[in-house]
Amino acid sequence: MQWRAGAPARQSTSPRENPVDEPGAVCYLARMFKTVKNEVWAFDCEWVPDPQAGRILHDLPAATPDRQAMEAMWLAGGATEEEPRPFLKTALCRVVSIAAVRRTQSHAGDVKVDLLWLPRSTDDPEQALEKTVLEKFMRALGQRQPQLVGFNSRNADLKILVQRAVANGLSFPEFCRRPEKPWEGVDYFARDNDCHVDLMDILSGFGAGKGVSLNEIAKLSGIPGKLGASGDDVAEMWLGGRWRDIVQYNCFDALTTYLVWLRMAHFAGHFTAPQYQEEQDRVKDLLLELSERAETAFLDPYLEEWDRLLTLTNQI
Repeated sequence: MQWRAGAPARQSTSPRENPVDEPGAVCYLARMFKTVKNEVWAFDCEWVPDPQAGRILHDLPAATPDRQAMEAMWLAGGATEEEPRPFLKTALCRVVSIAAVRRTQSHAGDVKVDLLWLPRSTDDPEQALEKTVLEKFMRALGQRQPQLVGFNSRNADLKILVQRAVANGLSFPEFCRRPEKPWEGVDYFARDNDCHVDLMDILSGFGAGKGVSLNEIAKLSGIPGKLGASGDDVAEMWLGGRWRDIVQYNCFDALTTYLVWLRMAHFAGHFTAPQYQEEQDRVKDLLLELSERAETAFLDPYLEEWDRLLTLTNQI
């Protein structure tokens, strides 16, 4: 997988390993993530109903247009006048984009952040194939074994990656390998470790009560949420061949997920107040650098919205 160069690394003191053991730690932290690993990927996936799945499962003719096949899937999934495009089982959908913010920290304490996305080139049909996107992301995931961070990723993003990899006949033994003992390696399938952190699980009390959306918690925290589009718009973007718009939307969600994770890590005591400010500054430096390039100029509105919300929430 090709990784984009990010903001220059800055020296940083290492985050505290286990704030739960510190005096005054509240009980709720027992359900928090306990560590910040040297490599963290805050990721987000975008998917749409898979027209081919619709043709197969609903016995539609092979020549059925994509839109008609998707409409049949929504109808079978319980479409109503109020909700014409209900959420479908993830196994029936195809992954069209994956984006991530990667944070790496060297043994010397240098921290670097990157913004990554697939497909890398939205003009290359081969790169846009679901199989290609899954192959690059899942293989890199198995090789590098970062700490994964997502929002509703346990029940959605990671689940669809596994389901669609199976449907596409792919094999990722490094990703699937499970250690004999929890402390002997990375295990993305266990629910009781920090290899995969689902922020929605934590913020919703692990299902105890009504959950909060990424858009809601982000904006209330002075972090950009949705910018002019939502997940409901992705199918129409895909049908219209607007791959670039999908990738841009995906990048916004990955950035928001990462910034919410930083705030949660600060809340949990992994970053002091000055360290938390350093971490946010790294993201701003990265966005400023990327927004000056034609390929990533779309990030400029995200910076503007971030400044607006920080002012609105009295954080500037």
